[in-house]
Amino acid sequence: MPLEFSPGTAWNYSVSTDVCGYLIEVLTGKSLDRFLEEEIFQPLRMLDTGFYVPSLKTQRLSSNYEYREGKEPILIDDAHSGSYINPPTLLSGGGGLVSTLDDYMAFCKMILGRGSLEGHRVLSRKTLDLMSSNHLTNGKDLRSCAYGRWSETSYTGVGFGLGFSVLLDPAASQVSGSKGELAWGGAASTAFWIDPLEDMAVVFMTQLIPSSTYNVRRELRSLVYSALSD
Repeated sequence: MPLEFSPGTAWNYSVSTDVCGYLIEVLTGKSLDRFLEEEIFQPLRMLDTGFYVPSLKTQRLSSNYEYREGKEPILIDDAHSGSYINPPTLLSGGGGLVSTLDDYMAFCKMILGRGSLEGHRVLSRKTLDLMSSNHLTNGKDLRSCAYGRWSETSYTGVGFGLGFSVLLDPAASQVSGSKGELAWGGAASTAFWIDPLEDMAVVFMTQLIPSSTYNVRRELRSLVYSALSD
């Protein structure tokens, strides 16, 4: 299959994290679910995160809806009959996990803690430094080198690290935040960001598909940062 562009010359939303998931399986000799459970979920006590929801927990799973302005939303992914109530045949590293606010906040706190949470180190400090650096060519932002048109973040003033966006210039991005902030979002308009300068992590879960059909993320940022008092 031909590449869209030569590596290092542009950026596009892609299946790169799925490729990483497969490489983990090849390099460790373990299935992706087992590796994540042993190396991340157990140390961080993420007890409700996995590639499907066990039958005893399905009553806690939310359905997804398509947002329609001025109209009732349409149910498009029923929690009781959707794809996450049975073990998957493919363990997708880029979009296969189901989680909770508490579990994902634990993960974000680990990132905020430079790779460690409550005495459990998941990543080395140097690995996290590498992940949180802007890896776009010559320090560019997404606007100047993004190849595709779809992204979970504003293009201007925002770079990309290894797994999340990196805020380079809050003024240029025209969103509330701090330089060095790490963030991304999901297809159901979910979002997280980690602001080391403010020692703060935010996780937002909702069920509106497709992503950003309602501009809830920008509103949430404004509310959070306007509430900071010291």
